[in-house]
Amino acid sequence: MSILSEIKKGKGIGVDISKKTIEVAEKNSKSLELDKRAKFLTRSLDNIHNYKFDLIVSNPPYVKTSDIKNLSDDVRKFEPKIALDGGKDGLDVIRKVIYKSKTILKKFGLLALEIGYGQHYKVSQILKEQGFREELLIKDYQDNIRCILARF
Repeated sequence: MSILSEIKKGKGIGVDISKKTIEVAEKNSKSLELDKRAKFLTRSLDNIHNYKFDLIVSNPPYVKTSDIKNLSDDVRKFEPKIALDGGKDGLDVIRKVIYKSKTILKKFGLLALEIGYGQHYKVSQILKEQGFREELLIKDYQDNIRCILARF
């Protein structure tokens, strides 16, 4: 919603597999008076067809399955496991987002992808192999790369 409130003539589609997440997003869009420019779909990114986007913003699950048990209680107990579990290496859903983005981004479209601590090198390789070019790296307060903006 924050992005849509900054892009005054923009329209957006929110996609999540969690019905509860979509319900919260719809409620937020109404309270921010963005509901006429926002649409929400409860489905997997794999099931997005017949759309082309200028920008895809993704905060996919990126925690290694084996690391979930080590997360702090406020994260582990608050967040649904499906929102955290990125598979064996933490990159399963990130790979899916990158691969799918190739087919749903417009030419020169931009992918903004949040990543986990220490994942930059591997994610960079996947992006490059899939024809993306890194545009911007965003670091957290501890100087770790946590977001990659890449152009297709």
